[in-house]
Amino acid sequence: MLTPEQFTELEAMTARIIPSDDTPGAREAGVVWFIDFALTSFVAAQGAVFTDGLAQLKKDVAAAHPGSASFASLTEPQQDVLLTRMENTEFFEAVRFATIAGMFSLPKYGGNKDYIGWDLIGQEHVFEFKPPFGWYDHPDNQQALLGRVL
Repeated sequence: MLTPEQFTELEAMTARIIPSDDTPGAREAGVVWFIDFALTSFVAAQGAVFTDGLAQLKKDVAAAHPGSASFASLTEPQQDVLLTRMENTEFFEAVRFATIAGMFSLPKYGGNKDYIGWDLIGQEHVFEFKPPFGWYDHPDNQQALLGRVL
């Protein structure tokens, strides 16, 4: 489970990866909640990547902006510079992947609040698509699919 400080830092990172503009971004979709859930369940093995990466981020913030309390306290352009410097690290790649996954996951996993991500890409709010009953039984469709009628 993320500490309050880790939560705030990761939320700021995700908000720069999928920012809010004329549409909602990662912050509004609650992506950090997905990351928190994921780190306590199906990607628990990546916990050290996130913990170590956040510790390094804190050091990078202190080195680049003495007196700044955190990544989240920096301006967006300052945040972007730091993220650009780390974009080829395992930590950034893990956060980037988790941000995208959280933006478009099922809301039951913590992200995609109110289906914000799905609405952005025009995804319907259904979990399974089924063709009309009997479609595959029609001879014309069997011919088109199989090259013969069963």
